[in-house]
Amino acid sequence: MPNPSKERRERRIRIHQRIRLRLRGEAAKPRLCVSFTGKHIYAQVIDDTAGKTLAAASSLEEVHNKGIRANVAGAAKLGKEMGERASKKGISSVVFDRGGFLYHGKVKAFAEAARQAGLKF
Repeated sequence: MPNPSKERRERRIRIHQRIRLRLRGEAAKPRLCVSFTGKHIYAQVIDDTAGKTLAAASSLEEVHNKGIRANVAGAAKLGKEMGERASKKGISSVVFDRGGFLYHGKVKAFAEAARQAGLKF
């Protein structure tokens, strides 16, 4: 019997690989990458040409240790935090990489909060 969770993960990875063929982060417009696990949320602003992470935020940080969980409300909080950190670094426009996840629920909440915090994508 096939393992449904393994099939879902493999499908998400295939979708992400297709997305990454078209998305490329540059110094002028870096890539905002978001990833979710069962318990945590991770986000990075990446310059792919230089291979460097320009800004990052995650629910594992001590600042967010008890306030952010891997749900819609937590994604909105982290999206706002990510937008503020990127703005402090002088980043105003990014390319959004949803990581193969559907643009719904947590991903949508994260994106809308980042937009409200000042990021354009």
